[in-house]
Amino acid sequence: MTPRLAGLAPLVSRDTRVLVLGSFPGGRSLAEQQYYAHPQNHFWKILQAIWPDSPLPAGADNYPARGAWLLARGLGLWDVYAACEREGSLDSAIRNPVANDIAGLHLPQLAAIAHNGAESFKHARHTQGLGVPVYRLPSSSAANASWSFARKREAWQGVFHQHGLV
Repeated sequence: MTPRLAGLAPLVSRDTRVLVLGSFPGGRSLAEQQYYAHPQNHFWKILQAIWPDSPLPAGADNYPARGAWLLARGLGLWDVYAACEREGSLDSAIRNPVANDIAGLHLPQLAAIAHNGAESFKHARHTQGLGVPVYRLPSSSAANASWSFARKREAWQGVFHQHGLV
């Protein structure tokens, strides 16, 4: 039987300007209750490369500080799925997903939504209804080998720049 998994709570504030939406946390992220906990995922590395003059707190013990660092830049994090059935961590293994209520976040400063990868972007038709620009970013996953780290950083930085975060 495939396990039913519950996702993580949103990491947002009243000042969130760009909401980054993943699909659903991987196994390591669920186990550690931390977004993008797998060391091979480029998410935190991309952000550090975009803001090189502001050191990102490193290490699993510094997750609350990393969250504060992210929020201080006007970013927020959540996933399109609240729950699903899945063996392993691949998006392609997601079954019977339940969507998060993204509109219910009530983010007064929200200026854009950035979908982290193709699975997340499948929900763009829903997020477009929120009245802000919606972007498809290249997945930060190391499994997304068709995009170099530099190309990923450039794409992500472009969206953040458009909305005054960089």
